[in-house]
Amino acid sequence: MSEELLINVTPNETRVALVENGVLQEVQIERQRSSSIVGNVYRGKVNRVLPGMQAAFVDIGLDRAGFLHASDIPQLDGEGMELIDDAELDIHTRVHEGKTLLVQVVKAPMGTKGARLTTHLSLSSRYLVYMPNNSHIGVSQRIESEEERQRLRDIVTDICSNDEQVSSGGYIVRTIAEGASRDELLSDMLFLQKLWIDRTADLTEKKVPSLVYRDMSLALRSLRDMSHPNLEKIRIDSRETYEKIIEFTNRYSPELSNRVFLYQGQRPLFDLYSVEDEIEKALHKRVDLKSGGYLIIEQTEAMTTVDVNTGTYVGTRKLEETIFKTNLEAASSLARQLRLRNLGGIIIVDFIDMVEPEHRRQVQRTFEKALEKDRARTSLTAVSDLGLIEMTRKRIRESLGQSLCEPCPHCQGRGQLKSAETICLEIFREITRESRQFECEKILVLASQPVIDRLLDEESDNVAELETFIGHPIQLQVELLYGQEQYDIIPA
Repeated sequence: MSEELLINVTPNETRVALVENGVLQEVQIERQRSSSIVGNVYRGKVNRVLPGMQAAFVDIGLDRAGFLHASDIPQLDGEGMELIDDAELDIHTRVHEGKTLLVQVVKAPMGTKGARLTTHLSLSSRYLVYMPNNSHIGVSQRIESEEERQRLRDIVTDICSNDEQVSSGGYIVRTIAEGASRDELLSDMLFLQKLWIDRTADLTEKKVPSLVYRDMSLALRSLRDMSHPNLEKIRIDSRETYEKIIEFTNRYSPELSNRVFLYQGQRPLFDLYSVEDEIEKALHKRVDLKSGGYLIIEQTEAMTTVDVNTGTYVGTRKLEETIFKTNLEAASSLARQLRLRNLGGIIIVDFIDMVEPEHRRQVQRTFEKALEKDRARTSLTAVSDLGLIEMTRKRIRESLGQSLCEPCPHCQGRGQLKSAETICLEIFREITRESRQFECEKILVLASQPVIDRLLDEESDNVAELETFIGHPIQLQVELLYGQEQYDIIPA
């Protein structure tokens, strides 16, 4: 399995695409005006405590205050370390209005919601996650070998206990550290420790609220988080970014340096791999399957729903076999779509009803196997008798659609408009209401072209009857800038 990382950089935007065997699997976009704040550490002030929610709102200098739950505010011992036995959960014992806190963003602001915050601070490097206020040492469960996990745990534990260069703090060994040597892990530990000391050295002099630590740029974060042995090439179309990445890899990941290439072709990098077309498709609700079936993916604020349909696929045998093959293809395709669209939160998948229990189990296993490639944590239930799978996928930033799109100004995001007939009937009711409230000589109706056309054609008899009923003439006028649902009734 070959993978390539494509990094497209322009003055206002950075885009990163992960391509597997020529097929786009993930895309991340960061714009200069709205760069991701996930991972940033702020010195903030509590401006409101909500006992009923066991939470607080913290001003970190953004448009909206961040949300901090009591479970994300650990009790600290006399040396500033998190207490392991921390069963009491009362927001008032942990914060009060006006209290200054160091907080880290774990979820970016979405819609009307502010950023989700935590005081469990952490910094990431290539091999490790450093937790300055914690003494815990853990190893990624994605490293399959128990022997290798124990080896890594022993190395980090030994360094923390016996190496005088390393001060207090906890570490989580990342998946990419599989096979890493003691020297490589020690180098990362010293780097993270120095980074933390540098950022917090003059902490008391910083104003509140203020930014204490900013995470790496998208290009460097992607290299840090997505690189692994199967990653064959990293192509970058910006010389400046290419030089920064070479400098980064030479210092922290020398084995990656010979995989980094500057792309200077005349054809845009993303066009070369059809990434632009795939991004455009990912903004549509419908996903066509090779068999002729299709998925309908609907994202709402509460959850995402996925409906599987056979479409034009009729199969060659009995109906149950056709349904089974469509569901198998849908399971693999959906796992990719979740990564590509970065859909998170609660997800309900409505597979086509299957009679055979074994078919349901196979669809479940296929879906779970396809989700193993997903870097985001997922959890799902078994296929129900109704063919539904309920699942969750960790959400830390906006979906692709939320990043690139905005609600339609005409339908306010509903995805549909009232018909011209409906608007005409609303206008008739409004004219009746206005004529009773105000003395006037005539009624002026301002509306969109489709609505005025209908009033002059199919509804002309109704307009004439209404004129007789109210005793005033009705004048119709087209407003070219009005959407179909917009109109004004003006007594004159």
